[in-house]
Amino acid sequence: MNISTLRRQAVAAVIAGSLVLAACGDDDDDAATTEAPAGSDAAAATDAAATTDAGTTTESDSTATTESDSTDTTESDSTATTDGGSDSSAAPSGPVSGTLIGAGASSQAAAMQGWQAGFQEANPDATIEYDPVGSGGGRETFLAGGSDFAGSDAYLKDEELEASKEVCGEDGAIDLPHYVSPIVVAFNLPDIDTLNLSPAAMAGIFAGQITAWNDEAIAADNPDVELPDTAINPVHRSDESGTTQNFTQYLAAVAPDVWTEEPEQEWPSGFGGEGAQGTSGVVAAIAAGEGSIGYADASQVVDLGTANVQVGEEWVPYSPEAAAKLLDVSEPVEGRGEYDVAYDLVRDTTEAGVYPIALVSYHVVCLHYDDQAKADLVKAFMTYVGSAEGQQAAAEAAGSAPLSDTVLAKVEAATAQISGG
Repeated sequence: MNISTLRRQAVAAVIAGSLVLAACGDDDDDAATTEAPAGSDAAAATDAAATTDAGTTTESDSTATTESDSTDTTESDSTATTDGGSDSSAAPSGPVSGTLIGAGASSQAAAMQGWQAGFQEANPDATIEYDPVGSGGGRETFLAGGSDFAGSDAYLKDEELEASKEVCGEDGAIDLPHYVSPIVVAFNLPDIDTLNLSPAAMAGIFAGQITAWNDEAIAADNPDVELPDTAINPVHRSDESGTTQNFTQYLAAVAPDVWTEEPEQEWPSGFGGEGAQGTSGVVAAIAAGEGSIGYADASQVVDLGTANVQVGEEWVPYSPEAAAKLLDVSEPVEGRGEYDVAYDLVRDTTEAGVYPIALVSYHVVCLHYDDQAKADLVKAFMTYVGSAEGQQAAAEAAGSAPLSDTVLAKVEAATAQISGG
């Protein structure tokens, strides 16, 4: 693998960890500005000084390499160290090269195509490969050392974080939320484009308790719709899936008396219905059978009827913008590492305009890679994905909504900590 020599030789100092955290919570535009994507001419090294807790100041220099290969260098004694004790650096200032292997959530497939195209255009000697095997398969592959990153519609469990130390070293892995999209409840009924489905009705359908489309529980919220007596065929994921976990989290939160199973990435064996592999398999199964209903990432639902969700006193149709609002009303997961950006989603929110059946899809990466070239490639790609340009690429490819500045600022601060060597 050829390694680009257009890389910074020294790094800009960072402010102490407490200041990093403060910046993450700042809503000002300056605090939320993302780094220039890898390959951007705007990326340049910065000289900085950081004051330690003892009040002493250490200087840091960085090297800016232009496309003409001219180099200006200033000398420094040391690099600023965060409260966590690890050195951080900016993304490589020039194009990177090599092959990055990823595997995971099929919900990310369309967005990944946009990210691959945009990143590889700026980095023609870099290749991003991604196998949409599902969230569970992606995490298993990553934790077994078979990929450089994973895509997952669920953040790492505590035991998975511990297991990540086997492949990532003592710093382990971190979760970076890069993609938010509605999980659409889609159905196949001729001449019916939309239906209102209350939490109890939706849970009853997927629990197998409501078996016909003209059931009173559905008809009560759709008085102007002529519902057929067609049998309901609920379709679910047959593989381990973060989309399933997100969907069952919603059902358990809003209809606990009906949906009595714990949220899991595997569909409960006690509930029937038709199983299908991956997001595309679920969509294909719904489209193939009249009366079918299922759940899938919005980017892959085409020409099917869709359900409006009851939030408080209103019916909310799915949209990328409404789904993105769910992250803004949710809280970070407690007890995680400083640079792990995982969220506990408030599925039973009554906040107006929020679509609560949404998935937050993460990229799972090592905080430290033994190979410096690999670390540079991972950091450059994740910096691009979390930039305004990368978020727009996903929006155009998959119809997702760009994350808020507040969330992206936290993601940017975490991505900056990826190191190698």
